[in-house]
Amino acid sequence: MTVGMEGSEWKGFMRKHWTVVAVFVAAGILAFVGAVYVFWWFAGNAQSTGLVPRTLSLWTMANLVNFILNAIFWELLLIGIPVIVAGFLCWRLWWKRLPVDERRGYRLFRKRSRTSRGGGGGGLLFFIAFCIKVYLDGSWNIPIATFTLDYVVGSAILILEWGLIIIGIPVAVAVVLWMRYEMKKP
Repeated sequence: MTVGMEGSEWKGFMRKHWTVVAVFVAAGILAFVGAVYVFWWFAGNAQSTGLVPRTLSLWTMANLVNFILNAIFWELLLIGIPVIVAGFLCWRLWWKRLPVDERRGYRLFRKRSRTSRGGGGGGLLFFIAFCIKVYLDGSWNIPIATFTLDYVVGSAILILEWGLIIIGIPVAVAVVLWMRYEMKKP
């Protein structure tokens, strides 16, 4: 099962509605440029307001986490939410103006097929686990530049062990239950 329209359907859609596609592409480019400028503005203000030290070697995990969370907040507030609302409204207003027969012919929102690829959330989970490890060690407000390689590697190994325990135990239980089920089959 494929996602969205087939190749020839996309060509017809693009030929017939190229102006709308061009407007959405231009809006996407403007939103990206706006997001870059908002981040640039936020980084400058974060330093001048004292949210983070000017020198990266003085940053602590608390500074890093505060910087990331505040950057996400300002990006969502100034770019993300307005772009999502405006995009949705523009799409709906344009889509509703199309004749019903034409809308049915495009099938833009088919049921998506399942994929075997992961979502890539491992890096985020690893970062969160590292933050928890640093906090539990009492190194939350110590500059990151003072972390030794042994500390970082030891933390990474411990986080991998945590992951194996958290994921491995349920997997082992599931495998044992599955094997018991399969062995009882005639």
